[in-house]
Amino acid sequence: MIFVGEGALLRRAVTHAATRGHPVDLVCSADPLDAAAAAAPHLAAADINAHAAALARACSDGIVWSLNNRQIFREPLLRADGLRILNIHNGLLPRHRGLPSVAVLFALLHGDTEYGATAHEVDAGIDTGPVLAEHRFPIGPEDRYHQVMLRGIRACHALFEQILPAVAAGTSHPARAAAAEPSAYYGLRALDRLDTYRDHPGYARATDLGPFAAHAPELTRALLPHRG
Repeated sequence: MIFVGEGALLRRAVTHAATRGHPVDLVCSADPLDAAAAAAPHLAAADINAHAAALARACSDGIVWSLNNRQIFREPLLRADGLRILNIHNGLLPRHRGLPSVAVLFALLHGDTEYGATAHEVDAGIDTGPVLAEHRFPIGPEDRYHQVMLRGIRACHALFEQILPAVAAGTSHPARAAAAEPSAYYGLRALDRLDTYRDHPGYARATDLGPFAAHAPELTRALLPHRG
């Protein structure tokens, strides 16, 4: 199997798969150390889609995992023979499509009472493929951004561990289409609406980034004009 993404979530998934005896054929990320625990080949690719043929050749079981990955899969990778691309998304789909860093903020501003992680098939849309499984948790009335984001990351890893055996065995199947529930997309443009929430009673907790401020520069920049 091949892993695409970045950060601690990717590294933990690679380590878990390797220690459970699953083949780690290639790790595609910015940091070569992400592949070290599995003693696997590493590929730093600014555009993963440009390496579709190489991924198809390298993958021994046809499974490609996307974890904490900001790259969008497109053709020719999406139609590469024998590859099944699965994404572990920080958010409940399709309610929290897009960037998790933005989705968590708006989940709190919109008064969502639960959040979580979703495993889904990757298709030509953004977070629109059939859902395989979910890991949900409640959002408390006093929960802050950094708390929900951390629980979301932990839910992603727990979900990966949960579905890995079935995916590897070829027995995992879509539970439902992602479009079966109300959908919302949170990209960088959604941050342009932040000024309208300045007087929102949940604004302080929704923008309390905590240690994640260093990992979400797009949010830090968007919030600067609103802090006084």
